[in-house]
Amino acid sequence: MDSPPSVQDASPQPDLWLAAKRSPKPKPHYAGHRDRLRERALAGGLAALPDYELLELHLFRSIPRGDVKPLAKQLLARFGSLAGVLGAAPEELKTVKGVGDALALDLKLLHEAALRTAREAVGKRPVISSWAALLAYVKTALAHEAREQFRVLFLDKKNQLIADETMNRGTVDHAPVYPREVMRRALELSASAVILVHNHPSGDPTPSSADIDMTRQVVDAGRSLRIAVHDHLVVGREGVASFKALGLF
Repeated sequence: MDSPPSVQDASPQPDLWLAAKRSPKPKPHYAGHRDRLRERALAGGLAALPDYELLELHLFRSIPRGDVKPLAKQLLARFGSLAGVLGAAPEELKTVKGVGDALALDLKLLHEAALRTAREAVGKRPVISSWAALLAYVKTALAHEAREQFRVLFLDKKNQLIADETMNRGTVDHAPVYPREVMRRALELSASAVILVHNHPSGDPTPSSADIDMTRQVVDAGRSLRIAVHDHLVVGREGVASFKALGLF
């Protein structure tokens, strides 16, 4: 009959135990990726990075550890582009796994910075002479909004921007517009002209028949008050449609 193992026989061998203790844990596949990406950004400039890597760099600040490349690519796939990610509402951003309140706020911070930069370019010169800057501004503000908004740019006698105000927010395909309210606000601001702006969440900026009818009502309301309607811009992900360029009024 075999004798039971001694306590000494049951304990691990000292040399094997020390080897296991000293053996380093395998590094994750993304080890060093953050440093390499930062070095590439510094060497080649941020403009040389693709969208997902630019987004990664920003995510590094919000998520201090781990591999954020999958999250960056998932956000771009969900919202279609970097502009789509930044333009998405916080509630929409948080539908993506890994995005919480803090990260959603960080992403919206970038969007707000871009919006203010674009607005500054519009506000310092007559709007009519800085049309490209105006189109860039309205695209930044509205191209990726999930719900329709109706905004009005109020201009002074020199066609400089007095105010940009959201007159109404609506559903995915409709935002009620009241011509009298537009003109009442124009009088309060001593505006000489307005530019109407609204978005199509579908992405297609083609004006609808309802858009055309509403615009004519605003033009008629302003005529007796000598408040001009310079244009009506319809913003979508596919571009910006100008009523004036289309010959609609």
